Amino acid sequence: MKKNVFIPILFGLMMLPLVQGCKPSYAAVSFAEVKTPKAPDYSQSDCWAVLPEKYPEPLLTVLGKDQGLTGVDVFYVYPTLFVDRKESAWNADIYNPANRNQVLESAVKYQASAWGKAGRLFVPYYRQTHYRVFVSPYDKEGKPAWEISYQDLKAAFTYYLENYNHGQGIIIASHSQGTLHSKRLVKEFFDGKPLQEQLVAAYLVGARILPDEFKSIKPLESPAAIGGFVSWNTYKKNKLPNNYDHWYKGGVTTNPILWDSSKVAPATAHKGVLNRDLKVYPQSLSIQKTNGMLWSSLPKIPSRFLMSFIKNYHFADINLFWQDISENAVLRAKTWLNQSTIQ
Repeated sequence: MKKNVFIPILFGLMMLPLVQGCKPSYAAVSFAEVKTPKAPDYSQSDCWAVLPEKYPEPLLTVLGKDQGLTGVDVFYVYPTLFVDRKESAWNADIYNPANRNQVLESAVKYQASAWGKAGRLFVPYYRQTHYRVFVSPYDKEGKPAWEISYQDLKAAFTYYLENYNHGQGIIIASHSQGTLHSKRLVKEFFDGKPLQEQLVAAYLVGARILPDEFKSIKPLESPAAIGGFVSWNTYKKNKLPNNYDHWYKGGVTTNPILWDSSKVAPATAHKGVLNRDLKVYPQSLSIQKTNGMLWSSLPKIPSRFLMSFIKNYHFADINLFWQDISENAVLRAKTWLNQSTIQ
């Protein structure tokens, strides 16, 4: 059996473990046996990793003092960081300093920052579900924990709407577990609802989103299009994961370089990878779309040889296209602002 592989050395970002070989074992504790962590109170600023008046140092390190366009907000939901196999808890404690630091130093710094120039950032801490919820046979036991995670995010988004939004455009941005929860948020708050008029775009990255996932919100197929969603899952070129049919096949696959219906994009069009040294490396990779999957070439970044041993680029779904996302989010935000002004 090969051990789980984490990739903090490449992008400073530790996401889902890339499991190879036999399934890992986790602390086998039933949901009923563990204490549920204290719920967030989103009227308190310490329950938010990022608020417009509270940009943490890791984010400022990347963005400087730039807080994005006026008139657009970004609500970002981070991926699974709660992965310790010895951990018996099903939900992360948002008041634990180590958990908070991990959110700030990984997800906020290297992912949420990609949308930082498009609008004001809002990032709630939430009691995310432990990674084992994705692994059989733990997945069934983890359903109550999953609901706790979602209800936290629903409460955070509701508080944001009632206290911060004031009619501004909204970008939903997320990755992995965050995307699975955000998909539900989009359905409940936007799809066929009045709030849909305020949807700039939903960047639902790192989880399968079917073409007909929503009733009235469609995939975006041009760089400046608004009111819909984009999604992709990244893997090494010409490779497919073992669980391809279950997790990826049939999903919408956006071209996150050209942002149109093109099936390929050359390295010359690539805007840039954000590496762990916080430098952006442009023209680093080419991509090709296949059914539910985005294939990437080996990125030309420092220590790239380490990545040559990896097939699953899920951990870097956003980092690989950080500058591409940043510029595209600004374009869509400006388009929404122009249209809302005209109306």
